[in-house]
Amino acid sequence: MRRHFLRLSLAAAGVAALALSSAACGSSAESAPVSAASAGVVQLAPENTVVASVATISSGPTMSGQLTPAREATIRAQVGGSIVALSVDRGQSVTAGQAIARISSRDLDAAMESAQSAIKSAEATLAVNKSEAQRTEALVKGGALAARDLEQAANAVTMAEAQVSAARARQKSIWQMIDDTTVKAPFAGIVSDRPANLGDVVSNGTALFTIIDPSSMRLEALVPSDRIQLVQPGSHVTFRVRGMTDQTFTGKVDRLSPTADPITRQVSIFVSLPNTGGKLISGLFAEGRVETATRKGIVVPLSAVDETGAMATVTRIKDGKAERVVVELGPRQSETEQVEVTKGLAAGDQLIVGSAKGVAPGTPVRIVQ
Repeated sequence: MRRHFLRLSLAAAGVAALALSSAACGSSAESAPVSAASAGVVQLAPENTVVASVATISSGPTMSGQLTPAREATIRAQVGGSIVALSVDRGQSVTAGQAIARISSRDLDAAMESAQSAIKSAEATLAVNKSEAQRTEALVKGGALAARDLEQAANAVTMAEAQVSAARARQKSIWQMIDDTTVKAPFAGIVSDRPANLGDVVSNGTALFTIIDPSSMRLEALVPSDRIQLVQPGSHVTFRVRGMTDQTFTGKVDRLSPTADPITRQVSIFVSLPNTGGKLISGLFAEGRVETATRKGIVVPLSAVDETGAMATVTRIKDGKAERVVVELGPRQSETEQVEVTKGLAAGDQLIVGSAKGVAPGTPVRIVQ
C-alpha cells in the first residue's frame, strides 16, 4: 500500500511540474508572432496577416545596370601654362559660362604686345606704299615714269596690305588664346572630378575638370537576350537603386544596343530618367524591370505564398480557422515582392504571411492587437 501511494505522489508531482513549465513557456510566448493558448487557439499579431486586394501589377524582362549622366564633359586646357586660379572643387555646382579656373597668360601678354607692334609697323608701311603709288601714278600720267613703275608701286601696296592682314590675324589668334586662359563651364552641372591643382603647369589638352549634368541621368542596363524582343524604345521601366531600396524610380527606354555582350550574351539598353530633386547619383547600381505588360488583378505579397510543394498554396483565415488553399499564380514583381493570384482567392480574403503561415489547417486563429 505504501509503495502504491508513493507512485501516485510522484505522478501528481510530475503533473504539477508540467503545469508550472507550461505556464512559464506561455508567459514567454505571448511576445512571439504566433502563440498557442491553453485552449488551442493560435494568436497572431496584425503584422502576421494581410488582406488580398485588387491592384495593378506589371510583368516584363528584368534588368540591372549602372546610373550614368547623359551629359558629361571633360574640360581640358586649351593653352599651356601654370594654373593661377581654381574656383571650384569636386561636388560643387557650376553655371553655364562660369569661370572655374585661370591659366597664366604672361607669355601671351608679351606676344600680344609684339602683335600690336607688328600691326602698327605693317600699317605704316602700307601708308608709305600707298603714298608712293599715288606719286608714281601722277608721274606716269605726266610721262616722267614708265607704266612698269606704276605696276611695281601697286604690287608694293598689295604686299603691305597682306602684311597688315597677317598681323591682325595673329593678334586675333593671340586674343583667342588669352581668352582660353580663363576656363569656363560649358553647361550647368556639378564638378565630379578635378585632377588639376593650383600651381600645376599644364599643356594643351591636359584634363582639368569633369562636369556632369545630374538632371540628365540615364540608366545603362543589361537585359537577357532571350527577352530582348519584348523591349522597345519608349517602354516603361521601374527600378530600385541599391542603397535606396525604399524608393521606386521610373524611366523610359531611349534606345537599344545593336550588339550583345560577347561573354554574357546580354543586350544593353539605355533608359532616360527624370532626376528631379537630384536623388539619383551617378555610379550607383540599379535593378528593375521593363514593363511590357500591365494588368489588374488580386495581388498578395510573396511572403504569403508557399511554393515548396507541387502546387502553390496560401493559408487563409476563414470563420476564425486556418485553411490551406491551392492557388494559381500570375505575373510577379520581384522589386515590390508581390504576385498576382489568378485563381483560388477573392478580394478581401485574409491571409497569414511569413513563418506563421505554416499553422496547421483547421487550427482556430485569433488576431490580437
